[in-house]
Amino acid sequence: MDSDLAESVAALKDAFARRGIPARFGKAAPAVVEELRKSLRVPARYRAFLQEADPIDVETVTPVERVRLIPSEKLAAEQQANGGDSSLPGWRKSWILIARSALLGDPYFLDISKLDAEGDCPVFTCMTGTDSLKPELCASSFQQFLRILATSMEVACGFGESGLDDDDEAIFREALAPKIKTIDSAALRAGHWT
Repeated sequence: MDSDLAESVAALKDAFARRGIPARFGKAAPAVVEELRKSLRVPARYRAFLQEADPIDVETVTPVERVRLIPSEKLAAEQQANGGDSSLPGWRKSWILIARSALLGDPYFLDISKLDAEGDCPVFTCMTGTDSLKPELCASSFQQFLRILATSMEVACGFGESGLDDDDEAIFREALAPKIKTIDSAALRAGHWT
């Protein structure tokens, strides 16, 4: 795992620890990771993540979203479910589902057609239950996606866990925006998190 990815993973684990929210990471079996590389063309950086920090039971908690990362053992089955899901017309073969919104069920996915030199690619989401999928950028890379999740968890420390009203949600998003700008200005402009 390269240093940028390792820092993002450490920040995410630290955010869970500081918030006292249980999260279980493991190490994916090399055979599973190799099969994912062959069958789904999982990019190098995401494979490194699975090998060192497989998200066995990981769900971020913020006032506006809960993101449940998919463990390596379930990735292939999740792709098949999405590919055969008639509620997701327009799902592309170059999209690899890596997480879901625990609140709405919307997918978070890598777009491997936009692979960079480091073996990383952008993360998108889209709203399900619509006539067509309209991908929305969440992060310019998977490493930045993890950093944004960690930062969101940190900002959420100042908010209660019970229901929020619209003003609280707006305050959270306003507090998060400048932090996302320093991580990934393209993600801030896309507006998913804010």
